[in-house]
Amino acid sequence: MWKLIKSLKPFTLSVIFIFILLLGQAMSDLSLPDLMSKIINIGVQQQGIENATPTAIRSSEMSRILLFVDSEDKAAVTGYYILLDKNLLSAAEYNQYLESYPGLANEPIYKLNTDDENALNRLNTVMPLPILMVSYIENGTAADILGGQFELPDGADIFEVLANLPAEQLDAIIQSAKSHLSAIPESMVAQSAVSYLATEYQTIGIDLNRLQMNYMFRIGGLMLLLTLVSVTLSVTVGFLSARVAAGFGRDTRRKVFTKVESYSNSEFDKFSTASLITRSTNDIQQIQMILVMLLRIVFYAPIMGVGGIIKALGQDVSMSWIIASAVMAILAMISVVFAVAIPKFRIIQKFVDKLNLVTREMLSGLMVVRAFNKQQLEETKFEKANADLTKTSLFINRIMVFMMPAMMLIMNGVGVLIIWVGAHQIDAGAMQVGNMMAFMQYSMQIIMAFLMVSMVFVMMPRATVSAQRIAEVLETEPDIKDPENPISFDTDTRGKVEFQKVGFKYPGADDYVLKDISFATKLGQTTAIVGGTGSGKSTLVNLIPRFYDITEGQILIDNTDIRSVTQYALRDKIGYIPQKASLFSGTIESNIGYGDENADEDWLKKAARIAQLTEYIDIAENGLQTPISQGGANISGGQKQRMAIARAIAKQPEVYIFDDSFSAIDFKTDAALRKALKKETHNATVLIVAQRINTVMHAEQIIVLDNGRIAGKGTHKELMENCTVYRELALSQLSTEELSA
Repeated sequence: MWKLIKSLKPFTLSVIFIFILLLGQAMSDLSLPDLMSKIINIGVQQQGIENATPTAIRSSEMSRILLFVDSEDKAAVTGYYILLDKNLLSAAEYNQYLESYPGLANEPIYKLNTDDENALNRLNTVMPLPILMVSYIENGTAADILGGQFELPDGADIFEVLANLPAEQLDAIIQSAKSHLSAIPESMVAQSAVSYLATEYQTIGIDLNRLQMNYMFRIGGLMLLLTLVSVTLSVTVGFLSARVAAGFGRDTRRKVFTKVESYSNSEFDKFSTASLITRSTNDIQQIQMILVMLLRIVFYAPIMGVGGIIKALGQDVSMSWIIASAVMAILAMISVVFAVAIPKFRIIQKFVDKLNLVTREMLSGLMVVRAFNKQQLEETKFEKANADLTKTSLFINRIMVFMMPAMMLIMNGVGVLIIWVGAHQIDAGAMQVGNMMAFMQYSMQIIMAFLMVSMVFVMMPRATVSAQRIAEVLETEPDIKDPENPISFDTDTRGKVEFQKVGFKYPGADDYVLKDISFATKLGQTTAIVGGTGSGKSTLVNLIPRFYDITEGQILIDNTDIRSVTQYALRDKIGYIPQKASLFSGTIESNIGYGDENADEDWLKKAARIAQLTEYIDIAENGLQTPISQGGANISGGQKQRMAIARAIAKQPEVYIFDDSFSAIDFKTDAALRKALKKETHNATVLIVAQRINTVMHAEQIIVLDNGRIAGKGTHKELMENCTVYRELALSQLSTEELSA
């Protein structure tokens, strides 16, 4: 898998950009629960009052609060406020402040004169407890706090009494009060201070409804903006991920196709055609799917998981055990699923191969299947392959179906547990409602992150198998390679093909298919290769274009070893007509011009005329533009062979190789074709593999093969006299009179 991931190098910038976008999306998503908590805690419960530090307060109330502030903090607190007094302000300033604080008409007001976050943080640690103490005293509930410290005269103002106490006695009272209140959770202290401030703001004339709505709109607008940012980033990441995965698939398919093009027949013997098709399509598709998920989820989920844990612990550390329990349950479930499902993923692609193979065999041999009434047998074979694949796929899908409700059960269980524990903590004053809801949201985000990663890892085994199968194709080096330092063909000699003690056996085989083969051809001559079935005729001519490499000896063209030149240069000299004519979807023109894309129409028509295709082209509705279906399925076998011959003629090669290419052509057309071909190939070398003796009787040289060895060599007349194998083969096809003609 990692070997293929290296193919993402051209998309490095896109991947980096995706990571940056995912980081932004995760930050946006992680901010939403915290903002929701603020809306509940501050916007709803605290009426939009954000800090336990007053932004404005009457001078009388400030004096009372400062009584309970430590002496070292008093100067800092007063330094952050400015006094709004009619006697200290100009008329314009006074009227301006009076609009914001109508209570200024009754008495001076202290206004907070800083937006410094550090200053606010310090004030929020200093002010809440003194405010709470003032609130208790004003509400008449301070007896437990101050009782026993001094006696209060009847009708006396407790704050005036406290202000006139000696500093040591006042400090002792303050410390005693703080010790008594220290058991109250900080959150409750802050909320009590905020309640006091809400009353104070009303007294001053501040519109609390407007303050609350402004806060709700501000935080709600920020949440909406972050949601839009998250959605935009998510869509962008999805687009880029799909683009990268599609580009990766395109490049990988190109590499596989290019690699397969370089394969010799030995590699095709190793990989079946059905398997190569599956690897080029289904396997690459599997990797594309997992790549999208890797880019979209595997980057995103860890950020969400780690960020969610940090944010959740920031809300309340005491409930961290709930997240730990949920994560452990998810990991345990994933481990069980992996142990059960992974072995099935490893074999599912083999079943896909098998299904493709059965389907391809049935479709390509449909006429034979029908002719022998074997539809039922083929259906049985298909059903077996289909059932194996279906059974395995269903097993995996059932595992996946089990995972989702199990995950939902864990998520809902965690939600119930958080509500249960959180409700008790809220009742005890140790937590606020908004914090509990934010903790729940972060817990869900953490679980979803693990769920997303688990889904990727469940799919990873199949993608890994697919990657291994593709890597096998890309890493398999062809047995036949170009030399490191290729040479050029000898230009002084043309059209000479020579075998020098050539021997060949298939890779992995013990026995030689061909042994001690030696002969030479001349320009303008026709050399025929005949022999019984399995004697090695087709194998011999397949060695010339290096479809296989010889095991021993040498094959020379123009006095040059064919292994010393590039395969392109070698095959550029050869016009090859295979035993089974292969045509491509297109037109007659595109198939004949396949060997020479620059050939003009006149030359293509001449090649067709030599190959005896003129009559067919003339009666065709569109002439050379007549469509040819895949494999030439819409024309006869003889027409296919003649079109393959025309294709080779259009190339004008130096060496023609006819591998039993006249077998589907009737005798009359065969004779006319060979006669026309003889005139056209007088400046080329022709090698013909033939089963019919009458096709090769007039060849200048006939090579007779028997069990992979040369049993005879010479003209028809010489072989009839000197070669028993040839004579028996000839007499089995023709009468003595016909052979003597």
